[in-house]
Amino acid sequence: QVQLVESGGGLVQPGGSLRLSCESSGSPFGDGPMGWYRQIPGKQRELVAAVRSGGVTRYANDMRGRLTISRDNVKKIVYLQMNNLQPEDTAVYYCNGARGLGYSGTMYSWGRGTQVTVSS
Repeated sequence: QVQLVESGGGLVQPGGSLRLSCESSGSPFGDGPMGWYRQIPGKQRELVAAVRSGGVTRYANDMRGRLTISRDNVKKIVYLQMNNLQPEDTAVYYCNGARGLGYSGTMYSWGRGTQVTVSS
């Protein structure tokens, strides 16, 4: 069973950077498109970045240029490099199969996510 575990979040000042990681503590996730989602308090979870196994990426418009998603298909890890973070990026970030941005990836059980807080 795939059990997604996200890590790398934390408290960062505006303009700072973080690198999030996601892997499975159980069975490895498949070769389908994977994505990073964010959930802002009081709002629905939304897909902000997606990557196919071949490396093709897609991003939500409002975060384009500040995110870089990548994956290691051997180690089965998905990364999200986040730059120039702003207070409005404060959210819990989750990874899962990519559903959205034109993809219909396999979804797995949600992990606990990793909290990103941007504040001075």
